[in-house]
Amino acid sequence: MASGKTQPTFSRGDHTHVIPMELFQQNRKRLCDRLISTGKVPKGAFIVLQGGGAETRDDTDHEPLFRQESFFHWAFGVEEPDFFGAIEVDTGRAILFPPHLPEAYAVWMGRLLTEDDFQRLYSVEEVHFSDKVGSLSCQLKIVEVLKNKNVSVLLTLHGLNTDSGKYSKEAVFEGIGEFTVNNEILHPEITECRVFKSDLELQALRYANKISSEAHIEVSFLRNVTEVIFFSFNSIFHHYCRYTGGLRMLSYTCICGSGHNGSVLHYGHAGAPNSKEIQNGDMCLFDMGGEYYCYASDITCSFPANGKFTADQKAIYEAVLASSRAVIAAIRPGVSWLDMHLLAERVLLEHLVRLGILQGDIEEMMRVRLAAVFMPHGLGHFLGVDTHDCGGYPQGTSRIDEPGLRSLRTTRTLEPRMVITIEPGCYFMDILLDRALKDERHQQFIVPEVLRRFRGFGGVRIEDDIAVTDSGLELLTTVPRAVEEIERVMAEGRQSHQPLPQSRTCC
Repeated sequence: MASGKTQPTFSRGDHTHVIPMELFQQNRKRLCDRLISTGKVPKGAFIVLQGGGAETRDDTDHEPLFRQESFFHWAFGVEEPDFFGAIEVDTGRAILFPPHLPEAYAVWMGRLLTEDDFQRLYSVEEVHFSDKVGSLSCQLKIVEVLKNKNVSVLLTLHGLNTDSGKYSKEAVFEGIGEFTVNNEILHPEITECRVFKSDLELQALRYANKISSEAHIEVSFLRNVTEVIFFSFNSIFHHYCRYTGGLRMLSYTCICGSGHNGSVLHYGHAGAPNSKEIQNGDMCLFDMGGEYYCYASDITCSFPANGKFTADQKAIYEAVLASSRAVIAAIRPGVSWLDMHLLAERVLLEHLVRLGILQGDIEEMMRVRLAAVFMPHGLGHFLGVDTHDCGGYPQGTSRIDEPGLRSLRTTRTLEPRMVITIEPGCYFMDILLDRALKDERHQQFIVPEVLRRFRGFGGVRIEDDIAVTDSGLELLTTVPRAVEEIERVMAEGRQSHQPLPQSRTCC
């Protein structure tokens, strides 16, 4: 973090992207303007947000790497834990309340920052330390400061994240009962602000995508991925993102599936930590993304481990690629995301019919939701400060309770400055295939003897991040996608890269 007489900025070194604190000033102004435009907020209203808290692992003193609560980061860009923040709606003036750490902390943490330091770093109008340290830090000072502001109402954050099913963290401090509090107005408005990205936010998302795309090429395409070389691909991905681009954190747990594990949508979780050994001939599905200053990327590449597609691998891959490119060609403002999902399904079904796995009328397959057997997840999700960003289902909207469609993370009409992923896939999951073969609505369309050939195939997913523009879209992800391009890049990679030391593969 750099500061001085010029606008304070964030970066991870001279070789990384520079983010001015103006980004967060703009976010606060957009939020205040939106709140005022509702006509629901009286003069003298203040927003109060509570940042994320420092935690320890179980009953130990081990502190996991801190990552700021997303709404608080969006509004202030603060990296440290245990902050509160307030924003005067009428003026956009911002106040930060950092915890007042005892002097002894300097032994372990170095020079402790002053109120002036925090004010310069985060470009806010006021900073006030709390009067005491502990779980109730900032409480006394918040009350004292806000009482001097003649606050009419405090707007606190309380609302459902329709993607996760969890509620946001509402600011709570001793003495809040002395104020009039409204916890209904803020959440829908700040959520809508996060759906639409500013120019500076788009720059941050482009950078996260750029570095993560390069890391995918380094890890996935430029290595001779066979049983001869064993190494952990997600660790190399993380190293490239962090060392080359300053992306300190990953956007989510890496999914590095090969062979049959390519059909496990969230492979890589604690129960299956990318532990399968890659075999020559496997199809690989690597879903990995890094985040820069909390702005995320989410990219999936599918490719053959040995660098050469078999006929069946090519057929399934090109079916998914055709779905992806059909959606990309159709996206523009005013397009329904539900329609985009149905378009991806239709293209996938058409290819599966050509391949001989399916037979019959496409329209009837769509009616009985057959595509959800092969693509049970939604087409994509909003992307921003969270990988699965908020705002998918605004108040008054609900999910469609049908196979595949109930997994859609949004059904909104696309508008400029939305950032969303496009990630069609095709998977051969025994549990879904067995169920379909017993279902009278589905079994008539399936050719069992051909399907049998794909048992254990795994899956293919192609995921790109895009920003909706006034006339279409901007493709943020930059990785090889065509079969010929992937094979060429992998062949070049085998010639230019030295083998890594042998170890057990984690994929």
